[in-house]
Amino acid sequence: MVNCQGPGTPDTIDVLVVGAGPGGSATAALLARQGYRVRLVDRAAFPRDKACSEYMSPETVRLLDGLGVVPALEAAGAMPLDGTAVTAPRGGRLLGRFIGAGAAYRATGLAVSRRVMDHALVKAARSAGAAVSERTAVEELLYDSGAVAGAVVRDADGRRHAVRARLTVGADGLRSVVARRIGRRRHGRLRRLAFVAHVEGVRDMEPVAELHVGRSGYVGLNRIGGGRTNVAVVVPADRGAEAKGRPEAFFLGALEAFPAVARRVAGGALARKVLATGPFAAWSGRIVADGAALVGDAADFFDPFTGEGIYSALRGAELLAASAGAALAGGGPVTAAGLAGYRRARRRAFAGKWAIERIIGYAMLCPPLFDRAVARIGRRPGMADTLIGVTGDLVPARRVLNPLFFARMLF
Repeated sequence: MVNCQGPGTPDTIDVLVVGAGPGGSATAALLARQGYRVRLVDRAAFPRDKACSEYMSPETVRLLDGLGVVPALEAAGAMPLDGTAVTAPRGGRLLGRFIGAGAAYRATGLAVSRRVMDHALVKAARSAGAAVSERTAVEELLYDSGAVAGAVVRDADGRRHAVRARLTVGADGLRSVVARRIGRRRHGRLRRLAFVAHVEGVRDMEPVAELHVGRSGYVGLNRIGGGRTNVAVVVPADRGAEAKGRPEAFFLGALEAFPAVARRVAGGALARKVLATGPFAAWSGRIVADGAALVGDAADFFDPFTGEGIYSALRGAELLAASAGAALAGGGPVTAAGLAGYRRARRRAFAGKWAIERIIGYAMLCPPLFDRAVARIGRRPGMADTLIGVTGDLVPARRVLNPLFFARMLF
């Protein structure tokens, strides 16, 4: 713990945002637009690659459009997405389309590499007035009378200096420094790892995201433009040791458990090194504290199966900017009580989503049940569109979380 005094000194900014992924950049942009002095820091230099499904529903695109980046994404070759197809271990299949779910903003989602999207969001934050420091790592938080008061950062030249802030936002991902400092980081039993490649020349790709579920993991396929497909293999975390020092070989070996997919990928070529991320099923015991708040994966992330991590980060940023903006407007210290509205708003916005993620995640552990459910949903008109609409945040979770939907799904 690093203590400091004198929070009113001239070098104190309003907001320090740690992590320039979608949640961090969006938070920085939205708060800078409100007129606050914001600094956004990230250990990477942009553009940079990131392991991700790179999938965005129409609702995610709506949030991106509010940040002004959709034209840049489409100019960079972002691919339209009509929906999602799921294939179960024994062959059950469903195809849900956004248009059938009643997409209001637009009929299609988008798929584009995080290299393109994150760079566009960093530019949006900078254009909004946020100061952006790349290749800058947070080493420790600063405290004043027990409240978070900024951070000690190390810049690209290796120099350490203090950045004092009234509010410090942790948007630094699954291994968040901010999250670990303000509260206990928890992990669930469904711990999985994802190995993600960009592959050129994958055969028979359609304008839908594909999810192929096996007995101990799954594979996702998603066109991202430029003739490339995002191919993600998700496996139990206890297999991670097998990939040490050989991620490409592990990726290709794990893909062989899905012969139909492996044949389509085999004729292609790796266009980028295989990146790994996880383990998932992690969340923070405290989302807000005196002087601090968490957003995106730093707050919680269960499993990438529903493909909506980007939406959760952007929507969380929107909710945080509203609550933090009001707390900052008072001029005094930003307290956990002043940010309580953000915690409540997250619960209202994501509770149904969290429930569905867990239901799907645990159902995959029982292949016969999962296959039966997928097959029935796929055969019954409208059910697949409803499910994909719920996972894509187009329709309320209660459309799935009810006895009638479950009964039709299983019987």
